[in-house]
Amino acid sequence: MKVIFLKDVKGQGAKGDVKTVPVGYAQNYLLKNKLAIEATPGNLSKLKGQQKRAEKDAAAELAEAKALKEKVEKITVEMKAKSGEGGRLFGSITTKQIADTLSKNEGIKVDRRRMELPEPIRSLGYTNIPIKLHPDVTATLKVHVIEE
Repeated sequence: MKVIFLKDVKGQGAKGDVKTVPVGYAQNYLLKNKLAIEATPGNLSKLKGQQKRAEKDAAAELAEAKALKEKVEKITVEMKAKSGEGGRLFGSITTKQIADTLSKNEGIKVDRRRMELPEPIRSLGYTNIPIKLHPDVTATLKVHVIEE
């Protein structure tokens, strides 16, 4: 029996796959637990429509990420912090503070978890922070830490 998988089933197939499985397995497990549906012509055309829509959404998301990358790379975020001798900060500047400042000053909302800062900034000066906007798009944000 041919079925279209609605969810990933370990050892059988991934979501959206069309495969032939034994009739008993399909009726008693896959169809009963709504893990798959029968591969009728109507269901196959629905699947194709869903795949086309998913491709359009992915392309739009990629274009949006590229546009955001251009905006982010033109910006330099200025952060004020108290510092001691040699430009060392009292405390540090975290990705949360950078994301808050970016959204407040520039109106660009970026999730702090997407910023790839290995450790918080602890000195004055410029720092480049890579931001993963999309699996294929990474922007670089310039952060300038100045003395308060």
